[in-house]
Amino acid sequence: MASGQQRKVTYLYSMKYPFLFASIFFIIITLVIFQSCTPNNPSNSTPEKPNIVLIYADDLGKGLLSIEGQKIIKTPHIDQLAKDGMRFTNAYSAMFCAPARATLITGLHDLHADAFEIPGAGIYKRISTGEATLAEIDSTIKSVSTPIPDHQKFIGNIAKEAGYTTGQFGKLEWGFSATMDQMTRHGWDHYLGYLDHQRAHGFYPPFLFEDGKIRYFEGNTLANCGKSIERETDKAYQERWDMTGKATYSQDIFMDGVHKFLHDNKERPFFLYFPTQLPHGPVSIPEVHPDFVNNDSLTQIEKEYASMVKLLDDNVGEIIQTLRELDLTDNTIVIFTGDNGHEIYYAQEGRVVKPYTNMETGIRFDDLTDKYYSEIAGDVFDGNNGRAGMKRSNLQGGIEVPLIIKWPGKVKANSTSDRLVASYDFMSTLSDMVENKSLSETDGTSYYNTLIGKKEENDRGYLVYSSFQGPTLINSGGWKLRMYYPKNIFELYYLPDDFREENNLADQNPEIVSELKALLLEECEGDYINGFFTNAKNQIAYRR
Repeated sequence: MASGQQRKVTYLYSMKYPFLFASIFFIIITLVIFQSCTPNNPSNSTPEKPNIVLIYADDLGKGLLSIEGQKIIKTPHIDQLAKDGMRFTNAYSAMFCAPARATLITGLHDLHADAFEIPGAGIYKRISTGEATLAEIDSTIKSVSTPIPDHQKFIGNIAKEAGYTTGQFGKLEWGFSATMDQMTRHGWDHYLGYLDHQRAHGFYPPFLFEDGKIRYFEGNTLANCGKSIERETDKAYQERWDMTGKATYSQDIFMDGVHKFLHDNKERPFFLYFPTQLPHGPVSIPEVHPDFVNNDSLTQIEKEYASMVKLLDDNVGEIIQTLRELDLTDNTIVIFTGDNGHEIYYAQEGRVVKPYTNMETGIRFDDLTDKYYSEIAGDVFDGNNGRAGMKRSNLQGGIEVPLIIKWPGKVKANSTSDRLVASYDFMSTLSDMVENKSLSETDGTSYYNTLIGKKEENDRGYLVYSSFQGPTLINSGGWKLRMYYPKNIFELYYLPDDFREENNLADQNPEIVSELKALLLEECEGDYINGFFTNAKNQIAYRR
C-alpha cells in the first residue's frame, strides 16, 4: 500500500498535469484489460505439454500406403499426416511382432541374450473352454517369468512420470502372453485389449481385458475369437463369412475406447498408444469396402484384405477428426508407424503361395540365392514396395517400416528425413517430447532434434536387428551387413544404390565387412547369434 506522502505527491501531480495523468491512467487500464483478454503468450509462459497419440500398425508393409506408391489401396488420411508432418524414409523395426513391440516400449534392441522373455501364446483361450480361471493363468505366466527389475522403465512409465495420463488400446504390447500386472508395471493407467497374441489373430473376442478386469462381449462366442482359415479355398470363404458367434468386431471396440479416452482426458496431457490388429490376418472384415467391390482385378480375399488396410486408414482419419472436434489438434503429436515388414494373408492357388514360392519357377524362396520379390511371388499389392524379403526376414522387406510424425508448430509440414531411425529410438525421443530425462539404460538415441529442425548431435551412426536368418547392422552411410545364419554367410549391400539388395559387395569390400562385423558382434554381446530364439522356445514349456 502506498504511504501518505506518496499518495499526496500523486494527487499534486494529477492537479498540476491533469491531461498527462488522465492519459497515463487510460494507458494502464487499457493494458490491464488487454492482458486479461489475451491468451497466454507462449514466449512468456510455460508451454503446455503436448498430447501424444502413437498409432502402431500390425504387419503393414511400407508399400501398402499410397504416400509410398501404393496404386490399388488409397490411404488419404495417413497420407495427410505425412503432408502435415514429417515422413521418415529410413526407419526400421524388428522382423516380427513380439521383439518389435518389446524394442519399442523398452528402448532396447533385440540382440540382447536376456532382454526379453516371451511366454508362449494361447493360454488365455482356456478361459473360454473352461480349462482354467484367470487367476490360474495369471499364476502360470508369473511362474515362468522373471520379475521386472525395479530400475527398468517403459514408454508408459516415461510419460506417466512426466504427468501424463496413459492409455493403451488394442493388441498386447509384450511377448505372446502377458498379465494385467505387467501392463500396470509398464505404466498404463488404462488398458483395453488382448493379453494373448494367439487370440489377437481373431477379430471377434468373447472377452478382452480392461483395467484389470475381464470384459465380456455378448454374441462373441468363439473360443478362437473367430480366427479364420488362412489359405483361400471355398471352405475358407464359407467359414470366414459364417457370422455365427461373431457379433462385435474388435477394431470397433478399440475405436470406441480410443474416442472415450480422448474425450475423458481432453483437459489434461495424455499419451495414447494404439497398437491396432489391422491389417494382420488371417483376413477378417465385416464388409468389403466400396473402393474394391467392383474391382475385377482382385480376388475376393484380396478385396477383403485391402478393406482391412482401408479400415485402418479410416480409423486414423476418425482419430484426427476427434482431436479436431475437441480442439486438441494444435497441441497433439500424432505418430504413425508399424511393427515389421509386409506379410501376405491372401494366398490362393495360382495367385500367390505360402510358404512363399516363385510363381514362375515353382522354387521356394530361401532369401539367399532365391530372394522374395513381389513381382515373381504374385503379390498384386507389392506390399514391401519392391524390396526383397518379407516379415521374419532380415532383408529390407522384413524390417523397413513407415514412420510419420505430425506436430503442429514444431515439425515442418510436408517434410522428409533420411535419418537412420530404429524402433528402439522412440523411448529416448519420447523422453525429450515430455521432458522426462529419467531414462533407464537404453540402446536408442533421440531423434527429437531432427523433428524440430535442429542438427542432431547424438546419432549413434548405426542400428541393429535380429531375425531367424541372423542379425543385421545398417549404418548411417547406407551400408548394410546381413548375416545368413543357416550357412554362416555375411552379405554386404550399399542401400542408396541397391535398395532391392541384389548386389552383394562383401568380396569387394572386406575392410567394411570386417569393421561392421566387429560392431555387430559387440552388440550381440559376443555369444548371442542364436541364443534369443533358444530362450524364447524355452519359455513355452507351460503350454504343454
